[in-house]
Amino acid sequence: MTEQTTQMEGAPLIAPSTTNHPLYDNIVEACRSVFDPEIPVNIYDLGLIYTIDIGAESDVSIIMTLTAPGCPVAGEMPGWIADAVEPLDGVKTVSVEISWEPPWGMDMMSDEARLELGFM
Repeated sequence: MTEQTTQMEGAPLIAPSTTNHPLYDNIVEACRSVFDPEIPVNIYDLGLIYTIDIGAESDVSIIMTLTAPGCPVAGEMPGWIADAVEPLDGVKTVSVEISWEPPWGMDMMSDEARLELGFM
């Protein structure tokens, strides 16, 4: 086993969000305004937003996933998120990246989303 492999063991698959930043809650609410057109639940509560990283200069980097690689709006959804977050007071820039690791699963949905979809 190489030293690099050892360092990576136990590393989280999803990078932590900058939850202590004053803009964090407003960014989450902006993400909640974006809906997957095939599922009547917002993308945040669906668990599609993996990481919201807010830099020292209020540059926002969002890592998200989709429910499936063949999602018909895969090319559009990152733009929808950027369009929702960018106008917020204090946000300088927004970049949105799609990640397939870890793959999305129904266990990533909030309790509210599960209730809305009849899974609770």
